[in-house]
Amino acid sequence: MSPIRKIRLVVLISGRGSNLQAILDQAASGELPADVVAVISNRPGVHGLERARRAGVPALELDHKNFADRSSFESALIELIDRYQPDLVILAGFMRVLTAGFTDHYRGRIFNIHPSLLPKFRGLHTHERVLAAGETEHGASIHFVTAELDGGPVIVQARVPILPGDDPDTLAARVLEQEHRLYPQAIRWFAAGRLRLDGERVWFDGQPLEMPLRLEEVDRQ
Repeated sequence: MSPIRKIRLVVLISGRGSNLQAILDQAASGELPADVVAVISNRPGVHGLERARRAGVPALELDHKNFADRSSFESALIELIDRYQPDLVILAGFMRVLTAGFTDHYRGRIFNIHPSLLPKFRGLHTHERVLAAGETEHGASIHFVTAELDGGPVIVQARVPILPGDDPDTLAARVLEQEHRLYPQAIRWFAAGRLRLDGERVWFDGQPLEMPLRLEEVDRQ
């Protein structure tokens, strides 16, 4: 296997940046072979921007409300991202629906994290919906981004049991712990050349995935 190269990441956020912090921490410690070269938020003043500044990373605001329509916002966002020449674009709580024009521009090099075991429970309020549905397990998924909302090919998932007495907050906290493991691992695999998107299928270590990887079953390399 070829040595893991250090890749350039641009991270898009809309809020507190919890997953961003996990990525920054592992990049700083050397566990993650990546440099976060910019953090961009569509919402001014969010805490995730302060996390980036503390790490010495350019923290940029591009308020979608300043644009006449989605297309003009996305054109400006593409221009801003591309100034930093990323190998991989990371959506980490970026709360904007993206069109095909944007996702096609970064096809095969843009990830999203979603707090459910996709394809179940796409969209918002997943923890409440999982509990209301009487599910026995929950989790998080990393997927390649396409224009279909939370519908791109899934790479890897982490699962957590739903425990007696769980409410949306306790369940969300347990899922978030797994998200902080999940995102850096997917980035690590991409940096190592172990992951790629071919059409609508994820390939891992030269083989097409029939099912998403399970974090607990895959080695940390």
